[in-house]
Amino acid sequence: MSHQKMPDLIKLYIKSCAIGFVLAAVFVGLVLWFDVAGLGHLIAGSDIGVMAVIVFWVLNGIVFAGVQFAIAVMGMAEDDDDDDPRGGRMMPVFLAEPIPVRVSDRKDRRRFRQ
Repeated sequence: MSHQKMPDLIKLYIKSCAIGFVLAAVFVGLVLWFDVAGLGHLIAGSDIGVMAVIVFWVLNGIVFAGVQFAIAVMGMAEDDDDDDPRGGRMMPVFLAEPIPVRVSDRKDRRRFRQ
């Protein structure tokens, strides 16, 4: 049985998920500790409080892990601004210019009012 090396992107994803879920645990703990919007009191007085905390943690973990992974991937971007002498950041701005329009005589204007 051959041992294959795990791809670097998968390692980055697993690391990002772990960091995201740890951050979510801290976030959920702080939300419950400070009783933000009465959630701590609501969950503490509920029969299914443990389930509510688990769901709250998992859903926030998904969000935090996704943000962590996105930040990590965007941080890997290469800086290729040396292609253009302007640095590749400037885009032309098109300004509106007035166009002269010829106004017809009074007879033509009366015809359109009918």
